[in-house]
Parts: sequence; structure tokens; C-alpha cells
Amino acid sequence: MCGRYVLFSDTEIAEIREIIEEVQRKINGEIKTGEIFPTDKAPVLIQEQGIITPEAVKWGFPKKTKGVIINIRTDTTMEDPKWKYRLETSRCIIPSCGFYEWTKKEKKIKYQFNLSDSRALYMAGLWKDFNGERRFTILTTEANDSIKEIHSRMPVVLTHSEMERWMWSYKDALDILKTERPELVKAPA
Repeated sequence: MCGRYVLFSDTEIAEIREIIEEVQRKINGEIKTGEIFPTDKAPVLIQEQGIITPEAVKWGFPKKTKGVIINIRTDTTMEDPKWKYRLETSRCIIPSCGFYEWTKKEKKIKYQFNLSDSRALYMAGLWKDFNGERRFTILTTEANDSIKEIHSRMPVVLTHSEMERWMWSYKDALDILKTERPELVKAPA
């Protein structure tokens, strides 16, 4: 699962900083950075009219009851017609500098997960307009060896080479969802 992630605009991660700056220009103001919580607006890469563009999008699809859906299981997106439609038409990429998980032991310990070779981490997601407001959710898959001691699920982490394929090709997106995700490194947060 992924209930929080982190997004920094420091100069070491130029690609993330550029995304944040472009969103801030579009909204003519600041966008939240640091620890991102459900219902926060955050930079998300969406594809519209043949262009991939960063937008300020709110995290979580509204539920019919109270609360928001912040994560969707990949198996659900391939089986449930309403989610399958979103997977076909409304894929997005959530830029981050890692995500957080906590141990489930008596004393919870917070860990940050990231790729070993990059401070930028991109997660696959879906987006949708709800009453004129754009919302996103993060896709999760079965955890690989690098995270399963902490949690049974993990975000669908995209490698740089998968990002364009994820956005442009439904067939490639399905292939990506069926492929084991890259190993991650963890550090106490």
C-alpha cells in the first residue's frame, strides 16, 4: 500500500524540480512539497490531447460513503469494468522522492523506500475528473522481496524506460503491470 509519499524540490533532483516548477507556473502559486498525504494536491503527469503534461491533482478518488480511495490493486483494474476503463483511458504518473511504510510491530517504525540508483521515484496511477476537480489514485501490486517484510503491497514503481510506454500504450501498460517491479532500498525516515 502507499498511504504517504515524499516530494522534494531540491536542486539534486532536477527532473522533479522542473515538474514542480511547471505546475506552480500553471496554478500561479505554490504546490505542496515534503510529505504528501491523501487529499493533498500534488504534481501528476497526465496525458491529454496527445501531450504529457504536469498538473496539480488531488490525491484520492471520492468514495460513495465517507473517505477517499488512495490506492487501487492492479488485479482490480484488470477485472472490474469501471477500473479497466480508467486503465485504458486515464493512466498517470506520480513523481516522488520515495514513499513511506511503517512496520506492523508493537512499535511502529517509519521507512522510506526508493530506487537504489535514483532519488526520483515514479509511481503508476489513474486519474479522473470528479465534478470538475482532477483526482488521482496510486496503483499497487504484490510486494517484491525488497518490501514484503514491511507490507504485502507496494506501488507500481515505473523505471524511466517504462514511463512513456505506460502513458502511450494500453498494451504496454498491461505488460508493465504483469512484470515484477524494481528492487527498492529502505531507510528509516
